[in-house]
Amino acid sequence: MYHHSSGTAQPVAGSAGLLTDRPVDSGDSIQYQRCGWCGTAMYHRLLCPVCQGSDLRTERSEGIGTVRHSTIVHRNTPAARNVSLVELAEGFVVRGRVMGPLVGIHSGDRVRLSTTRDPVRGEPVFQLLDEACRAWT
Repeated sequence: MYHHSSGTAQPVAGSAGLLTDRPVDSGDSIQYQRCGWCGTAMYHRLLCPVCQGSDLRTERSEGIGTVRHSTIVHRNTPAARNVSLVELAEGFVVRGRVMGPLVGIHSGDRVRLSTTRDPVRGEPVFQLLDEACRAWT
């Protein structure tokens, strides 16, 4: 297992798992971990949050998910931005930004991972699916 600090992967003492030195996220996909003991999917963890196991396999997500929560943040940026929690189809939740009008992003919206990354925070950026077909609330 590796501990991610200061942008480089360093081995944790006594760990037996292996992760690559590549970044966890590439431009058009997200890599996540799945516990070898209980099968729980998670994002950026050292131990499984369910069984505390350290046998974590790295897998690639398709990048399609659902917005679980979205909020507008006005702090530390010249313009307002959204921060969203997105549950991906594989069963894990990731924090990121959804492109689109700030007031048009709601819980339950379907999203797809974009090829761009947030330039300020380095978080994944998602784009709305079926935006034109959505009913206005």
